[in-house]
Amino acid sequence: MKLYSYPLSGHVHRVHLFLSLLGLEHEVVQLDIRKAEHKTPAFLALNSFGQLPVLDDGGVVVPDSNAILVYLAKREGRSDWLPEDAPGASSVQRWLSVAAGEIAHGPAAARAIALFGRPGDQAEMVARAHRILALIEGQLERRSWIASAAAAPTIADVALYSYVAHAPEGGVDLSGYPNVSAWLRRVEALPGFVPMPSAAAASLAA
Repeated sequence: MKLYSYPLSGHVHRVHLFLSLLGLEHEVVQLDIRKAEHKTPAFLALNSFGQLPVLDDGGVVVPDSNAILVYLAKREGRSDWLPEDAPGASSVQRWLSVAAGEIAHGPAAARAIALFGRPGDQAEMVARAHRILALIEGQLERRSWIASAAAAPTIADVALYSYVAHAPEGGVDLSGYPNVSAWLRRVEALPGFVPMPSAAAASLAA
């Protein structure tokens, strides 16, 4: 099993995290997006969108981080991480949509502008981040995990974690969200948890 990766990508990290939580051995193939290695013909043959991550499971190629989370949960028969019942599955899917929508266009976008100079309105992205964080804060008011009525973590928690945890790198202050902060600590206490490198640490290592 190969994971095509870039260490500062939250999309990649959510897959790396889930692989580790499941205890699945895998080879990491690092690509340098600064050199456009994710736009080469060889990589585009794996994912025509030219985006990371991509999982190659013995020839079964799965692009898109959230799709990979679903694939791995199904592959391993882990209905604890992805419920089979209609209410549980739909609740998880709702938050996967949030990860691909409000999270990607809020805290993730603010971080991309701050760290990588991506074009965009930083103030607007930070404002969007606070709007979705307020909703997540309310969602966690009377539960420990993101998906409704989930007594244990699901792939919804994995999908949201990386960019929420690293939101401060995009200028998003998390201090006003105690429920979110407590949830981040719960994720980080899970057996097999692996952190995403901070931008500062990655710069020192480079």
